[in-house]
Amino acid sequence: MFEKLFKLQANKTNVKTELAAGLTTFMTMAYILAVNPSILSSTGMDSTAVLLATCLASFVGTICMALWANLPFALSAGMGLNAYMAYTVCGTMGFSWQVALFAVFIEGIIFIILSLTNVREAIFNSIPLPLKRAVSVGIGLFIAFIGLQNAGLSVDSATLVTITDFTQNFHTTGICALLAVIGLLLTSVLYIKKVKGSILIGILGTWILGMLCQLTGLYVPNPDAGAYTLFPTLGITDFTKLSQTFGQCFKLDFGNVGILNFVVVIFSFLFVDLFDTLGTLIGVSTKANMLDKDGKLPAIKPALLADAVATSAGAVFGTSTTTTFVESSAGVAAGGRTGLTALTTAVLFLISMLFAPIFTAIPSFATAPALILVGFLMFSTVTEIKLTEDTYTSAIPAYLCIIAMPLFYSISEGISIGVISYVIINLICGKRKEINPIMYVLAVLFILKYIFL
Repeated sequence: MFEKLFKLQANKTNVKTELAAGLTTFMTMAYILAVNPSILSSTGMDSTAVLLATCLASFVGTICMALWANLPFALSAGMGLNAYMAYTVCGTMGFSWQVALFAVFIEGIIFIILSLTNVREAIFNSIPLPLKRAVSVGIGLFIAFIGLQNAGLSVDSATLVTITDFTQNFHTTGICALLAVIGLLLTSVLYIKKVKGSILIGILGTWILGMLCQLTGLYVPNPDAGAYTLFPTLGITDFTKLSQTFGQCFKLDFGNVGILNFVVVIFSFLFVDLFDTLGTLIGVSTKANMLDKDGKLPAIKPALLADAVATSAGAVFGTSTTTTFVESSAGVAAGGRTGLTALTTAVLFLISMLFAPIFTAIPSFATAPALILVGFLMFSTVTEIKLTEDTYTSAIPAYLCIIAMPLFYSISEGISIGVISYVIINLICGKRKEINPIMYVLAVLFILKYIFL
C-alpha cells in the first residue's frame, strides 16, 4: 500500500527509513508544542486550547503535504509569525486575538487562491538557481544558530552574542550547554559512521544523558531559573479547552481597529508567510536533490496548497499561521524522501494531543545538536555556488542572502535582500537578460516593504 501511495522504490527509500525520518522530524519540531502556547497565551488565549489547536493544525497541514505532494515536509505554527501576532498585532496594535486569527484565516484563503492560479509556483520558478542554493545554505546557518541558542551555547552579550560561561549556573544552564556539546559530538560520530537514524539516536541519547545527570545531582531542576525536571510526566489533556479557541476567529469585534490597519496586518502575515514557506521549500528540497534540472520542484503546487489550507484551518482551530517547517530538513537528513515521512510526523502530532506532557518534556538542549548538524548538512550546498569572477553578479547576491538569514534572524529577510541585490547588480552590470520579469516585481515589492512596513 505504501509503495503504491508514496512510490518508495522510485525515490530510493523504504518504509523503515521513512518512519524513522518522520519521527526525527517530529522530535526536532516537538518544541513548538510548548513554545506556541506560551507565546499565544500572552494574548489571553488558553494555553491548553492553543496546544490542541497547534496539534490539529500540524496534523491537517502535514497530512495534506503527504497525500497531495508526496513530500517529506511537515507543517506547524510558524515561529516568528506567532510572535508577530502576539506581541505586535495583539500587543502593540491592540487587536483582539479573535480578530488577529481572522486575519490569519483571510491570509490562508488568499494563499489558496494564489496557489490555484499558479502565482506562488511562478514566483518559486522565477528565482535563479544560485539564489535557491544560497537559500539552502542560509537556512543551514539560520537553524544552526537556533540550535546554538536552544542549547544555551550562544547567549546575549555586549557584542550581541557570545559563548556561554559554562561555570556560571553549572547545575542548571551550564550542564545543559555541556550536554548539548556532547550530544553534537555523539550525533556527528554516528552520522559519519552512517548509523541508521543517527540524528534521532543523538536526540534520545542526549535526553537520556540529561536524565542521568539529574539522578546524580549534576543537573538540578530550579523552576525559578528556568530549569525544569527532565523526566516526562504522565497526564491527561483536557480536550474541552479547545472550545475556547475553535471557530473564535469568526466572532469579530473590530472596535477601534481600522480597516486599513486590518489590511496591513493581513498583508504582513501574507508577505512573511509566502517567503518563509518558499525559502523553506527551496532550501530543504535543494538539499534533498528534489529539484529538476531547471531548478524547479515538481510538486510545488500541491505543497503550496497544503501550506495555504493549513493556515486557514489552523486559524479556525485557534493558532497563528501554520507553515512548512525548516526542521523538516532533519527528517530529510535522516533519509526521508516521500510523503510517508510527513504522514508519520502528522500522526505523531495527532497522538501528542493525548500525551502532550511527555512529548513536551524533550529538552531543547537535546534537539539542539540535531539542528546544528543539519545546519552543516544544508551548508554543504555552498560548494555548488560558483564564486568565480565571471559569476559575481549572481554570487554576491547569493552571499548577501546567506549572511542575512542568521544575522537578521529571518528566512524572508535573506530572500528579500538576495532578490533586491540580484536585480540591481545584474541590471547595472548590463545583464538584463538574466533577470526573470517576476524578479523585477518581487524586488519592487520588497523595497516597498522596507519603506512602508
